[in-house]
Amino acid sequence: MNFRRQINQEEVSINLTPLIDVVFLLLIFFMVSTTFTKETHLAIDLPESSGEVLQQQPKQIEIIISKSGDFAVDGQGLVNGQLDTLKRALGKVSQGDSKIPLIITADANTPYQAVVTAMDAAGQLGFTNLSMTTRKDTESDQ
Repeated sequence: MNFRRQINQEEVSINLTPLIDVVFLLLIFFMVSTTFTKETHLAIDLPESSGEVLQQQPKQIEIIISKSGDFAVDGQGLVNGQLDTLKRALGKVSQGDSKIPLIITADANTPYQAVVTAMDAAGQLGFTNLSMTTRKDTESDQ
């Protein structure tokens, strides 16, 4: 007699539901814990000048003013164009040393008030070595 054994062979499978839950939780964790930095770059079209080129000094502070009047001090954008905000940023960067050369780089179409605000903030903090950035006049080269 030939007896057949009846063996219950269940299909072996891996339950992927807990794995998917863990992946989604990790995704949410990384999305929440990631900090995004926004790089601030202002596009500037410099005014022209026929003056001589000065050599850049090693330690200096640069105020960049965009066409719309937005300020950046040493590449760090400011939250607004108020005089107090600009003075706080200059004081923080200079650490109280008003003998550091200060360069104002403004777009050719910048409102005059923004340049005056930058000069006023520098004057109130005691900066005396102040210069303006220009580009060389192309007609005088010919």
